Amino acid sequence: MSIKAEEISALIKQQLANYQDELSVDEVGTVTYVGDGIARANGLDNALAGELLEFDDGTYGMAQNLESNDVGIVILGSFKGIREGDSVKRTGRIMEVPVGEALIGRVVNPLGQAIDGLGEMKTTKTRPVEKKAPGVMERQSVKEPLQTGLKAIDALVPIGRGQRELVIGDRKTGKTSVAIDTIINQKNENMICVYVAIGQKESTVRAQVETLRKYGAMDYTIVVSAGPSSPAPLLWLAPYAGAAMGEEFMYNGKHVLIVYDDLSKQADAYRELSLILRRPPGREAYPGDVFYLHSRLLERAAKLSDKLGGGSMTALPFIETKAGDVSAYIPTNVISITDGQIFLDSDNFYSGVRPAIDAGTSVSRVGGSAQIKAMKKVSGTLRLDLASYRELESFAQFGSDLDEATQAKLNRGRRTVEVLKQPLHKPLVVEKQVLVLYALTHGFLDVVPVDDIARYQEELFAFFDNNNKDLLDAIKETGQLPETAKLDSALKDFAESFQATAK
Repeated sequence: MSIKAEEISALIKQQLANYQDELSVDEVGTVTYVGDGIARANGLDNALAGELLEFDDGTYGMAQNLESNDVGIVILGSFKGIREGDSVKRTGRIMEVPVGEALIGRVVNPLGQAIDGLGEMKTTKTRPVEKKAPGVMERQSVKEPLQTGLKAIDALVPIGRGQRELVIGDRKTGKTSVAIDTIINQKNENMICVYVAIGQKESTVRAQVETLRKYGAMDYTIVVSAGPSSPAPLLWLAPYAGAAMGEEFMYNGKHVLIVYDDLSKQADAYRELSLILRRPPGREAYPGDVFYLHSRLLERAAKLSDKLGGGSMTALPFIETKAGDVSAYIPTNVISITDGQIFLDSDNFYSGVRPAIDAGTSVSRVGGSAQIKAMKKVSGTLRLDLASYRELESFAQFGSDLDEATQAKLNRGRRTVEVLKQPLHKPLVVEKQVLVLYALTHGFLDVVPVDDIARYQEELFAFFDNNNKDLLDAIKETGQLPETAKLDSALKDFAESFQATAK
């Protein structure tokens, strides 16, 4: 078979036309140490802080310490396949995670990989895990309420969209329950929720996901989970990954609620990494930049200006205290970063007051301006009532003869505590909260036995749903209290029917 010269010529011309003389240059270093979730490598002189680096076995790491002789790398995954002498190369990419609508309803790890067994997520968008927080001119004041559905919070320590409200308390005082109830209450509120579980047992996270699924909350929720068996770098990275996922929605004009459960474990993971990377230890062996670890994360929560779309990201960071010690290093750090704190008291919790919110030490520094006017009116005296009741309660234990005014305060205080109790996973819409608090502060509950108050509330809501729906709708739509005469009349009608059933 003969090939013509023209064909050979055409083939050579085609090859020359497709020839590319671009050189591919990779900057490659050599691993000098590996262990405990970190590696050191030399030869990566131009590596960037936070840059993704790839090891021989395909594992990724992140440049953390840029020193004169070598680079300290945190390994994102298992380090069992990495050996001293292996090569590690720069990728030129800053650490990023997948973001977008495809993540909603999924459980992912801090690298954005699905861990819920529901198949691959189809998204091409990514965002860097570390991003500078919006500046003062890019924000606007917090003015829209974020309703948690919990009377004790919405009345006493209201939260606004774009706020950072710390939830602090000892282990097993109901912190996670507050978060789960708040997420459940965002149904039909046009809110996307991100729940970041840091160092939580996988069985616990699975139970929380099932709870969210049961109440239809996974339809608008992303769960980021870094379990206790995960390497320390993933526990440290999880909140930043969650923040990046939330920012994608915030910068597109949407509203986001992000829960960090909890930042004490992230601080411990960061301390572990820092000590292994041989950074100088400071107070309680934490590195000097542990304040910056949390401040740069929580500053990313914001209510953006209208020019930037008016989106918001509200942060609920959790901190675990030891024996109620809020003056420890990490609690004081995070208290000074956030716009208020909800303190959960173990004494309240074990005495059956749940949610176990301590009204005396809980505060919201900016949420008041986001509270609806109706709630502001009915909850004005609640904090004082509770504070005076707590004082009188301890005093009344020693005296048997109490004057009528003191007895009245004690009776009102007992009913206030009872009204603020709430069953698990039963958040309450704001108009019904306003209704029962109005009944409490205007004396309608003073004649109801304390043991009957839970039943009183249930029957009150059913009565208004059936007979006075217009009054509830007026509170919901206007944010104002309806005419006092109408409300009093309806409550008197209910009181008659309630007393009749009680007999």
